[in-house]
Amino acid sequence: MRGILPAARDSGIFLLRELSSPRAVFAFNSGLSNNMSFSHGDTSRSPANREEFLKGLDIDHRDLVCAKQVHGCGIRYATEADKGKGALSRDTAFDGTDALITDRRGVPLAVFTADCLSVFLFDTLRPAIGVVHAGWRSTAKRIVAETVRAMQKHFNTDPAHLCAGFGPAIRGCCYEVGPELAKVFPDDVSAREGRHYLDLAAANKRQLLESGVSGSRILDPGYCTFCGSGRFFSYRKSGESCGRIMSVAMLR
Repeated sequence: MRGILPAARDSGIFLLRELSSPRAVFAFNSGLSNNMSFSHGDTSRSPANREEFLKGLDIDHRDLVCAKQVHGCGIRYATEADKGKGALSRDTAFDGTDALITDRRGVPLAVFTADCLSVFLFDTLRPAIGVVHAGWRSTAKRIVAETVRAMQKHFNTDPAHLCAGFGPAIRGCCYEVGPELAKVFPDDVSAREGRHYLDLAAANKRQLLESGVSGSRILDPGYCTFCGSGRFFSYRKSGESCGRIMSVAMLR
């Protein structure tokens, strides 16, 4: 898959190699036994899964910064003082937040998904980073565009210097939605055989382009959580028992 580098055979680590560099790391995990959530699915091994996954990226799992995702448009700027929020307990994570940004080195940011789209942002000039949890509700609220705006506000980010990458998500091939969402996403819902399908990745790419990010700097590996290789959690496929993928980013 273009732009995706398995860090090691069967390691469960996928690096976005076109974004990652000695200055920053962007990665997500795979494996249906590697649940990273403290609140969804079988959480008995989640602490150990997090520690093992992040150790493979040379990140201390105790430093992780997480959010209590609510499918909203809350964005938080994380600093060194926030290291560890949500790392060992969901109770300590940022409340009501679906995107995290930072310009501080050694502050790992994470979002958790199982069909929703994770979006990585990298201001290569500042440098600064962001991670976004973009389900259809957050996408309708333009969370990706608002995160770019927040990076402009806090870091004076020029969107022309932003790189973006997408994690695994349910794709337009499988994401059946009600016809009412065609009114919310008129350019990103297609009709096939009387059914409607939403392309979350296309909707978020549109927001990035409208925000001034170059299309040549947007990496979309195209993994579908529903009909793909079976490597990724899918809420649509597994229901309430479904675990969560971690998408993590950190400046070195």
